[in-house]
Amino acid sequence: MQKRSTYYKNVQIANDTMYYIYEYIDSDINIDELANSFNISKFHFHKIFKEVMGLNIYETIKSIRLQKASSLLLTNKYSTITEIAKMCGYSSQTSFIRTFKQRFNQTPKEWRNGGYKVYSNNILKNSDFTYYSNKDFNFIEPQIVKVKPRKTYYIRQKGYLKDEVTRVWQKMQAWVYTNAIEDYEEIAVYHDNPTITPHSECFYVAGVIPKELKNLENTNLPHFYTPEALYATFETKGKLGDILKFIQWAYHVWLPNSGFETTTNPSYSIFKKNHFLEKDGEFEATYYLPIQYI
Repeated sequence: MQKRSTYYKNVQIANDTMYYIYEYIDSDINIDELANSFNISKFHFHKIFKEVMGLNIYETIKSIRLQKASSLLLTNKYSTITEIAKMCGYSSQTSFIRTFKQRFNQTPKEWRNGGYKVYSNNILKNSDFTYYSNKDFNFIEPQIVKVKPRKTYYIRQKGYLKDEVTRVWQKMQAWVYTNAIEDYEEIAVYHDNPTITPHSECFYVAGVIPKELKNLENTNLPHFYTPEALYATFETKGKLGDILKFIQWAYHVWLPNSGFETTTNPSYSIFKKNHFLEKDGEFEATYYLPIQYI
């Protein structure tokens, strides 16, 4: 049986690897260099990653590249398909088109010209979350902000499924109580856009950002820093499932008509009221959508 200390070390390695992949998805990610950075063999590195994440690392990189590209294609209308492929780490447009078609059963051009709508609606239709309304979000006025890095302790969950995500938030809540943290914020990070990524394949991050200065060096939870970047922020509220409707509107309607484009940074929500922890299933949150000036 694996020692607890070994388990926590392996979880940290796998999560640090995921953080690196997301941050450098536009580059040629070298697995040998990554393994060396952790002072382990390439074989052991692959074994650790698959044990923790349940996926082959090469397939994970491929999947993340395609997920990022699928979002950029529908929001960045001033970027060419070649430019978007390059932003997601593809050096060849031909290989990008072939791989994209294998995954989405349509070419990037077909996806960009409206193919994403049916694909997205089918994902939400088959979601573990229930739609509660057909809200009109067009009245919401965003704020444009420059966000500073913030240290976040987190649990990464594979699968955006209601019962599993609820349990992850309960574990985060127990961690807060165990460490006697009184002043903090709860953050949900959507590295994978849950409106165009099948929820069984989504990686969902539930995290806590402590506001107080406190020594948490002995915690077994991994941490990362939110990116220093430009974001559009939206004040949202509703019931469980409504946030998916909002994210779909933000990417499908607001961004393409905003005069901005998005980036490969993740979107995220800062909760004032967390629907996974509230008995009434309601949330109040500030949603952060990554943007760039064009």
